[in-house]
Amino acid sequence: MAKTFFITTAIDYTNAAPHIGHAYEKILSDVIARYHRMKGEEVFFLTGVDQHGQKVQQSAEKQGLAPAEFAAGVTEKFIALWTKLGLSHDAWAATTEPLHKDVVRKILQSLYDAGEIYKASYSGFYSVRQEQFLTDKERGEDGEFGPEWGEVVEITEENYYFRLAKHRDWLLSYIDAHPGYVTPAFRQAELRNAVERLSGDLCISRPKARLEWGIELPFDPGYVTYVWFDALVNYISFGGYWNGAEPHNAEFDSRWPALHVIGKDILVPAHGVYWPIILHAAGFTDAEIPPLLVHGYINIGGAKMSKSLGNIVDPAILSEKYGPGALRYYLMREAATGQDMEFSEDRLVIRYNTDLANDLGNLLNRTLNMAKRYRASVVKKPADNAEWLAEIKAVVELYTAKMDGYLTHAALEAAFGLAAKCNAYIETQAPWKLAKDPAQADQLDAVLYNLAEALRVLSILISPVLPEAAAGMAAQLNIPAGLTLADVATPLADGHVLGAPTPLFPRIEIPAAE
Repeated sequence: MAKTFFITTAIDYTNAAPHIGHAYEKILSDVIARYHRMKGEEVFFLTGVDQHGQKVQQSAEKQGLAPAEFAAGVTEKFIALWTKLGLSHDAWAATTEPLHKDVVRKILQSLYDAGEIYKASYSGFYSVRQEQFLTDKERGEDGEFGPEWGEVVEITEENYYFRLAKHRDWLLSYIDAHPGYVTPAFRQAELRNAVERLSGDLCISRPKARLEWGIELPFDPGYVTYVWFDALVNYISFGGYWNGAEPHNAEFDSRWPALHVIGKDILVPAHGVYWPIILHAAGFTDAEIPPLLVHGYINIGGAKMSKSLGNIVDPAILSEKYGPGALRYYLMREAATGQDMEFSEDRLVIRYNTDLANDLGNLLNRTLNMAKRYRASVVKKPADNAEWLAEIKAVVELYTAKMDGYLTHAALEAAFGLAAKCNAYIETQAPWKLAKDPAQADQLDAVLYNLAEALRVLSILISPVLPEAAAGMAAQLNIPAGLTLADVATPLADGHVLGAPTPLFPRIEIPAAE
């Protein structure tokens, strides 16, 4: 069975409605998935929702709802938004699904049987917001727990613990032996520093007396499992793991390991510490530990968006106002993968009008109109345009290198650099002047063909980010939609007939201030 490119996002916690940070992560993942399909690869793109946990139970109680009903209502909002934004996921993970709960229980039981889970009494401080026990290392210089932990309560209770510290040295050696484990590289250094400080084990249960909304432990019905142990397992449960009598099967092994796309706030400890150690303890080999692509925050006014600050930006409203394509392009073009980004609605409009309406949209319309006016929409392949094709090839190679490194902003910069070159080419060649001189007929044909060929390639390059616009360009160029990177090497045929121009990116007009 051929190897599948498996990409998955951190599943969204159903304790809160989606915001622009969620949208960025999902669009980035979708763009990567579409790019790999464009390369001709099989892709399995997984996203979904994390529906268990104490915060969901508490939020449901405040609204007088059952946890399942509350989680389902929030889930509907995520599904509606991802549909609006054009996500192309192949599977949807919901942690209340029987398939998922069955896999979680099987892993818990296997770890318990192997002595990796034990029961002990513990007294300590517990963060309700983060749903984890805290140690003195989490205290600030004033001796207090910071506001990032939310409500902190002192608890004494018996629980089950996973032997996390036992695998600390293995994880350190794994990180050292795999420099590409975390992208960007500086996040890997941060992770290693965190692992060096690891000392205790992980509490993986909550008594039902305190929390009922979770997956019951298979070896003790008086407890449910910790939400992070539950949520992390989605990456393998919905990928086909333990879908039968044995953990591994041909379908799962053809996909795994996946590329995990996550935010920097959940690298440590969940994805960078808990998850690889859980997999290692469960028998996964070093080659089966999944790489992590870690993105930054979408900030506003220099601060991370949060309900408490009242600076949440709703991507559904932005999509409705400017269109899904405008939002997808803005986020992929402005955010340098791995770095924080400052959100600006004004920048969104400027990016759209400058890059899409002016540079690309205007180029498409001018080219099609000139071809129609001067050559009845028929383009003739020049005898020698090797230099022009070489320049296009160089752009494609740069674009591919950047996309392979998940640098969507740099890949788009390369693609739109070609659009800018074409617009400059029109000005220097002046087809309207060439059309007046019969002696320049061959040169006019060459100019029109070269522009049409560049637009054909651009329609392919923008397709992971702007799939609808790419299909619109293909229709106007009278070429098949859904071309792949391999098709870049097959230029337009001599005598190709172009289609009719239709404004693809109408400018966004901002009303003047009164």
